[in-house]
Parts: sequence; C-alpha cells; structure tokens
Amino acid sequence: MNEKLLLNNLRNIPDYPKAGIQFQDVSTLFKNPDCVKEIKEELVRIYKDKGITKVVGVESRGFVMGGILASELGAGFVMARKPGKLPALTCKASYKKEYGYDTIEIHTDAIEEGDVVLIHDDLLATGGSMQAVYNLCAHFKPKKIYINFLIELAMEGLHGRETLGADKDITTLVTVRR
Repeated sequence: MNEKLLLNNLRNIPDYPKAGIQFQDVSTLFKNPDCVKEIKEELVRIYKDKGITKVVGVESRGFVMGGILASELGAGFVMARKPGKLPALTCKASYKKEYGYDTIEIHTDAIEEGDVVLIHDDLLATGGSMQAVYNLCAHFKPKKIYINFLIELAMEGLHGRETLGADKDITTLVTVRR
C-alpha cells in the first residue's frame, strides 16, 4: 500500500473544532481518485476472505469507503448515525469524545446473529465513538466483529487502541504521529 500517497493527501487543520485539536481532514483523500482507489484496493485485500456480511459505516466519513467496501465485498451496508437521523426503531449508545460527548444509533434490525461485521470509520483518536458502535453491534451477537480505520492518531493524550482493548481485531491503513 502507498502510505506516502495517503499521508501526503491528508490535510491537518489546527485548532478545529476547538483550540488545541489537530483535526485530520480525510476529505482531501476522498477528492483524490488515486487515494480512493488505493484505499479501496487495500481494504478489499484485507477483508475479502473474512466472510463479511455487513459493513457498518460510522457517521459520516465512514459512509464513504464503508459503502464502497460493502459493494466490493458483496455485503450489506449499515449506517451508524447521530440521533434522529434514522427513520425506524433504533438502539443507541453515548460516548465521550476528545472535545465533548455524543450519541450514536443504528436500526434495531440492522444486524443478525449470523452476521460477520466490519465496522469502518475514518479516524481512531480516543476510541470513544468506535467503542460505542462496537457495543451496539455486539448487542446483536454477530459471529465476528472486525474494526477498521483509515487513519490512527498516535499522539499524546489519545489512547484509542487502549480504549478499544487488545481483544478487538483492529486494522488501520496509516498512522499519524505528531
């Protein structure tokens, strides 16, 4: 995989959404067709033989590659969204972010016991949102849950992998150290 291509196309926005945060903007990856192709090919390579039946994309940047990956793997796509965005009955979990609190929801009929689930999001920082989504998915008792991030932030004060725990099957495409 061409990590340099991805890192060179990742935009850093200082002090967003508040002072002291170094926001890693993946929208610059998505606008570059070479990056999209590189990400898609690497994710398919990693997950093509895992038996994935559902890809859960985390709002909202997880929808971009999550939807593409679901199509490439022949899997269904499930949206993990902010409250009030899904029209049918949902289950929800709240979590702490590095700059506040939030809640995430999925439909109550989104995952079945026999599913093999891949949860996909753009960025691993504190791990709070992914832990919430993981807990929601685990509630349905799928056969297996995989976790994927495009970017992992390895910075002081961020302990995403530790938050998620060593028992989770986690992959990231690139790591940013600053």
